Amino acid sequence: MDSLKNAATEFILTPEYHDLLSIVKGFRNGLVYGAKIRFPHALVMTLLFRRTNFKDMATFVLKATRQHARNLAFFATIYKTLLILQRRFHGKQRPLDSFFAGLVGGYVVFGENNGVNQQIVLYLFSRIMIGLAKLPVKKNVMTEPTQTFPVFASVVWAMVMYLFYNERDVLQPSLQASMQYIYLDSNRWSNLRNFLWHNK
Repeated sequence: MDSLKNAATEFILTPEYHDLLSIVKGFRNGLVYGAKIRFPHALVMTLLFRRTNFKDMATFVLKATRQHARNLAFFATIYKTLLILQRRFHGKQRPLDSFFAGLVGGYVVFGENNGVNQQIVLYLFSRIMIGLAKLPVKKNVMTEPTQTFPVFASVVWAMVMYLFYNERDVLQPSLQASMQYIYLDSNRWSNLRNFLWHNK
């Protein structure tokens, strides 16, 4: 048994196999991370908002967990493979190689419009926007981090309010409902009860 373990350790530490094994490990890490993130989220959301039998709820949780884990695993595989191929072709890794690998992986794995993919892509989009708001400080266009976030926040709120009042059908239904409740339903009341307690 020790000789098998030693042979396996020697294999995974051989430099010639590093690129291939990094793809395998990327697949593994995507699978594990996706399951760790999605399972508790799907479980809580199912218990809070789904009123079906236990079997249907368990099926939904496991299906969402499987999809999230599988998607991250396949994206990691495609991304790392394309990165390695580009590096070998050009002799070095260039800054835009990661962009191209992400572009292809994102299209292949996350291009299907479904609930899990939407949540992942929207999560990434929000983090990208925060990153872009910090970029002027990093590039010395602005000197203080406190200068960028207020601009970012005001533009985000300006855009969402414009869309809500002028093109609301392009917003997600849950966002439309929450904005309807806060900004439009608050314009109507007929007595003290629906002013203080119930909207309608």
